[in-house]
Amino acid sequence: MDLSTVDHLLTTTRSVRKRLDFAAPVDPAVVERCIEIAIQAPTGSNQQGWHFMVVTDAEKRRALADLYRRGWDMYASARVTLDASDPRAAQMPRIVESAEYLAKHFHEAPLMIVPCIDGRVEQAPQFAQASVYGSILPAVWSLMIALRARGLGSAWTTIHLMFEQEAAAVLGIPEHVTQAALLPVARFTGTDFKPAHRIPARERTYWNAWGSRR
Repeated sequence: MDLSTVDHLLTTTRSVRKRLDFAAPVDPAVVERCIEIAIQAPTGSNQQGWHFMVVTDAEKRRALADLYRRGWDMYASARVTLDASDPRAAQMPRIVESAEYLAKHFHEAPLMIVPCIDGRVEQAPQFAQASVYGSILPAVWSLMIALRARGLGSAWTTIHLMFEQEAAAVLGIPEHVTQAALLPVARFTGTDFKPAHRIPARERTYWNAWGSRR
């Protein structure tokens, strides 16, 4: 196994927004292959309760984009500004600009994917919630990596979940199914991505007790 290739994919798979090429077509067969790869991810108790709603219909894409835009407007107006001393603060203007661009152009994505999982966990105990979400979110991340390896960008978004029932009505998703994300998918411009600036892992890694570092 070429670890450098694996490490490169893992460290450069980004939520792509401004570099999505909305004019380029997306091959459905490539998306189907990526979903086949994604369902090799872990699944609690081998339930395999995942579903992937692929949306290419223009009217439905616009309806989902409208829900996302409504949620973004609410989120942006309530967003907390980071203190200037926070190492993440310097990145925020660029991230916000990118997110605003996506909100404005979301409907232009030629394809969207709504990953879903069987069951509702709003009233369930924490272990049950962790099991259900832990059975779909790893698959979503695997999907994004598989898309990236094939020249397709995506962005992990969840803001439309403010209006999950409305999205379910648009797509005919049953009441017992939970939506986990909304991914706009398109070919990306350019050839590669760089690793993101992150708080160093050593500052968030503890050994045997909270706050204890090796």
